Amino acid sequence: MVDLSGADLSGVDRPPSLVDRAKAIILTPKDEWPKIGRENTSQGDILTSYVLPLAAIGPVASLIGGQVFGYGAFGVSFRPSLVGSIISALIQYIVVIAGIFVLAFIADFLAPKFNGQSNRLNAFKLVVYASTAAWLSQVFGLIPAIGFFSILGLYTLYLFYVGVGPMMKVPEDKAAGYTAVTFLCAIVGGFILSLIVAPITLLFAGLSGGAITQSDGDVSGKVTIPGGGSVDLDKIQQATKQMEDAANGKSPPIAPDRMKALLPETIGAYQRSATESVSAGAMGSTAQGTYTAGDKSFVLKIADMSALGALSGLGAAMGVEQSKEDANGYEKTYSVNGQMQSESWNKTTNSGKFGTTVNNRFMIEAEGSAGSIDDLKQAVSSIDHDDLADLVG
Repeated sequence: MVDLSGADLSGVDRPPSLVDRAKAIILTPKDEWPKIGRENTSQGDILTSYVLPLAAIGPVASLIGGQVFGYGAFGVSFRPSLVGSIISALIQYIVVIAGIFVLAFIADFLAPKFNGQSNRLNAFKLVVYASTAAWLSQVFGLIPAIGFFSILGLYTLYLFYVGVGPMMKVPEDKAAGYTAVTFLCAIVGGFILSLIVAPITLLFAGLSGGAITQSDGDVSGKVTIPGGGSVDLDKIQQATKQMEDAANGKSPPIAPDRMKALLPETIGAYQRSATESVSAGAMGSTAQGTYTAGDKSFVLKIADMSALGALSGLGAAMGVEQSKEDANGYEKTYSVNGQMQSESWNKTTNSGKFGTTVNNRFMIEAEGSAGSIDDLKQAVSSIDHDDLADLVG
């Protein structure tokens, strides 16, 4: 087959309609995956024609179901506010789409580890079309009382397993291991995303105002929450773009030895006694040092989180904050100047952790036993943020 431009398109399939593709991937996945592999379709086309419509099923179903039927358990029922439900659905929608890029990045990275082939477009296709079952099953969210049936979306695991051979060239004897490791990463990522979404869902009891504009397809502005900060739509868009750029190889991780060079010899009374560095390829890299002073010892770590660093950007954009305190100590998460920070301290063991993100890409964290949380904060501040930024340049 030759198109009007003269390009030879023989052997290249064109994608069917959304309905036909969804039906085929669910009913005959072994026949459909090879067809998907032959299609000449870009990430952008797949995103707009397939991901955006299907990923909306869950948020929209939950929105409608919550308003029509409400939620209830143990004899208590309630209906969330309409505005709060709409905003929560939008947040869920954005996070689901961002998650597709992250999981595709992970699937592409892991393929060579299981004797497969790295192929960013095919990894994106694999994650998207395998997710069809999960997205369609979320229609049960229309009636919260039967929402349990969304567990049928676990069929996605099978679809992914069947597709890893045709799409990523992973040998059959390694397909199960590849699927298991990829979805283990997905579970971890989902847990992180849930920590971001849950507090936001609770905060959106109402909408006090905001300025939302759209230009050339880009959404910008802020949505404010009564007494609870705001959601920065520009930062959300930047975070998702960061994930996509990392997945496309536009921002490779920093070599760990370069970060290790930033670890100081001493921090106050603490002396550096050991160093360690690890590179995980496109997934990121870390460098850390162990510091001791008498019976006190902590680890100072610098991590280049690559695409996953954008998750912290989503958290900061959504104004995520969490705090817990009791007689033994405290822990809290918050944002400072658009960067996520977390700290915890146990009074009984005189140990804790303090960490901050830098440019929504790096994480600097000190964890262990110390005189106080101030010692750990001092350790983190010993890493110059400008020096980290220079590594990227």
